[in-house]
Amino acid sequence: SEAPKTKNARSAIRKFYYRGVELKDLLDMEPAEYMALFPARVRRKFNRGIGQKGMGLLRKIRAAKTNVPAGEKPKVIRTHFRSMVVLPEMIGSTIGIYNGRTFNLVEILPQMVGMYFGELSLSYKPVRHGKVGVGATRKSKHVPLL
Repeated sequence: SEAPKTKNARSAIRKFYYRGVELKDLLDMEPAEYMALFPARVRRKFNRGIGQKGMGLLRKIRAAKTNVPAGEKPKVIRTHFRSMVVLPEMIGSTIGIYNGRTFNLVEILPQMVGMYFGELSLSYKPVRHGKVGVGATRKSKHVPLL
């Protein structure tokens, strides 16, 4: 009777791993250490430098996380910088990512590490196939407009 209980307890609390490294270890790493875990495109981006926009955004995120009381969420940081990569130090922050029309609020989760901001805030409405509209068939072209 002990085996089923331990199995259920283990599945209830699931640890997050990014490329074999546990979250708490990932947060303790230096930037150079966790950069080695990222894919080649992301490593190249950071090796070439993220520029003033990227550094300014990181500075704002760090300031928002340090100036918050314990147990509360940091204030929302708004940005147009969709080509920024989610880093482990951003986990827990709320970021407003511009999609061309509005700022979509995104709470950064551990599963988002290594993704680009642009992937988290779609700039288009996904196509819904299968619904007939005006102009979809030959017959609907000759519908009188009232």
